[in-house]
Order: sequence, then C-alpha cells, then structure tokens
Amino acid sequence: MNPDLDLRIERVVHAPRKVVWDAWTDPARLARWWTPAPTACRVDRLEVRPGGAFITRMSDDGVTFVPHVDACFLLVEEFERIVFTNAVDSGWRPATPDPVAMTAEITLDDHADGTDYRITVRHGDPAARDRHAELGFAEGWGTVADQLARFAESAR
Repeated sequence: MNPDLDLRIERVVHAPRKVVWDAWTDPARLARWWTPAPTACRVDRLEVRPGGAFITRMSDDGVTFVPHVDACFLLVEEFERIVFTNAVDSGWRPATPDPVAMTAEITLDDHADGTDYRITVRHGDPAARDRHAELGFAEGWGTVADQLARFAESAR
C-alpha cells in the first residue's frame, strides 16, 4: 500500500470466507449491503470474472435509481481476491468517473474469528486520493464494510 495514493478499510468479519465471497458475487446479496443505508442498491450487472461488468445503481427513495458504479473486473481469485476499476467502464471503454477514478482490491484471508476482510482503493495521483478521502471515503466505504459484516454474520 502506498499511503500517498491509496486508502484502506480493514475488518474482521465473523463469518467464513465463502459467506463473504458469496455476499460479493451474488447480485441479490450484493444489493443488500453495497450502498450505505438507507440508500437502496440495484445490481444491473455483476459478471465476477476478469473483464466482466460491474454496474450498480442507487436510490434514496427506492423508486428513482441513478448510476452508482460502472466498472470492469480486472482480476478474480475465487474466495481470495477481487479487483475492479471504474477507470474502464463495463463496455471496456476508458472512463472518467465522478468523483474519482480508482482501482479497488478486495482481499479475503482466513482469521481465527472468521475472515480478514481488506479493501485497498488505489488512485492515480495524490490529488485524487485526497479528494476521495475528503468526500468521505472512510465513512462511506467503512459503513459499507460494516453492513457487509452484519449481513455475512447473519447469513452464516
């Protein structure tokens, strides 16, 4: 991790790795925790394979959904790691996403109490990293990590 370019969230999820993996790779499960509550999430495409699409929408009223993520999976190692970027959209076109371009790496490792869950979000320059931090990375991604933990722990 490069502290000038990267941001990280870490949690111990008290559930087996497979349960956490399934929460990331099943569209119905992902929709339950992927946006900070009470915002609703709709998963339009979730093709968890290298080159696969990752498209989600969000809604504050549960009726009108707006774009949330339009990304491409770069690497998938079953039960261990998922890497996606929004710098390339789901159609494999270069993108300039708002608010920042990033590459996110999710890693899952065994832990005595369940799963060591880690998200590292990489940025192209310090200004993008700082912007993401100022926009509430720790709060937003932290809330989502907590929601994932609660969801996985209740599903085990």
